[in-house]
Amino acid sequence: MGVAIVGGALANKPGNGGEAWVRLSWLLGLRRLGFDAYLVEELSRSACVDAAGAPADFADSFNRVFFEQVGRDLHLDGRLALVGEDGEPLAGPRALEVRELVAEAEVVFNLSGHLGDELLAGSRGRRVYVDLDPGFTQAWHADPSVPFELAGHDRYVTVGLNVGRAGSPLPETGIEWLATLPPIVLAEWPAQPRERLKETRFTTVASWRSGYGPLRIGGRTMGLKHHEFRRAIGLPGCVGGASFELALDIHPGDVADLEALERNGWAVVDPRSVCGDPRAFREYVRGSGAEFSVAQGVYVETSSGWFSDRSAAYLASGRAALVQDTGVVDLPLGEGLLTFSSLEEAAAGAERIAADPVGHGEAARALAETHLDSDVVLGRLLAEIGIGG
Repeated sequence: MGVAIVGGALANKPGNGGEAWVRLSWLLGLRRLGFDAYLVEELSRSACVDAAGAPADFADSFNRVFFEQVGRDLHLDGRLALVGEDGEPLAGPRALEVRELVAEAEVVFNLSGHLGDELLAGSRGRRVYVDLDPGFTQAWHADPSVPFELAGHDRYVTVGLNVGRAGSPLPETGIEWLATLPPIVLAEWPAQPRERLKETRFTTVASWRSGYGPLRIGGRTMGLKHHEFRRAIGLPGCVGGASFELALDIHPGDVADLEALERNGWAVVDPRSVCGDPRAFREYVRGSGAEFSVAQGVYVETSSGWFSDRSAAYLASGRAALVQDTGVVDLPLGEGLLTFSSLEEAAAGAERIAADPVGHGEAARALAETHLDSDVVLGRLLAEIGIGG
């Protein structure tokens, strides 16, 4: 196999262990398949902050510290390249080496279009856009008033399993979308044996408010994640033998929502404290009893078939996932992976998992091994885009 590039954000999302795993799973998965794989990231100096979020020079920034820590912790020194907006090297391989790597790459997977036109244009291999936000991506592309561009790629991939299927309410983009599940490198997520406890601790890692504004599709304003959480806020009081915890990034201005969560029985912890880097995120997931999570309203209301990389980590760890229904029909449901569309269905699913956490955990791991293993997911995707085989 030749060189493969993953374009994605690590330093741009410092202190977010879960987001780091999204990119790292692609990088590590491609390496498992024999590629000489690298992650390339572009960082604007204006995005550099210190640990408190205040503007900082790159050398003193939390962005740099986080980027370099990830490389050390996962033994990826020399595999992670960080360049500035004008192409100057910030960390990892020199700028010239980065341009040469991108130019000779057999394939570039550009996650969320992170790599800009200048760097991407130098690639002579297959350039693949990877859509991680189905609904947002298609709506922005169809709206001429939004400065968003999908051009410059040869193939287009989405984690919305129903995007492009007949009957989808998402805007037509004129693009052929290939659907994929998120890859998970099973060796990085060994199944954690379950202890028999008095109650099952459901957790998830989330941001209360999306970084994106409201989205209109087909004349309707789509809900965001905090709208969906509000609909499920009474869940802890409906389920016996279970507790519910959110590692939640929530702004101090949302104090009314935070108080409502706590009043309804949710434990809320700081995600930076419990899962602020990839290793801590993995331990948080493996230390949980199961996952409970809602989804962005647009994923739900458009039946996009979005499936979460976070849920993939829970399943691989032998932890059941109880998640909001987004129209996923490509995975077996009911054992290990359960979906809900109402508070009543969520309560019933939580009670089923709490009644047999070991059985559901074993089913979760089996599902991950069959459907989410990076060897399977990336191997299939590479074949679809005409690489290898």
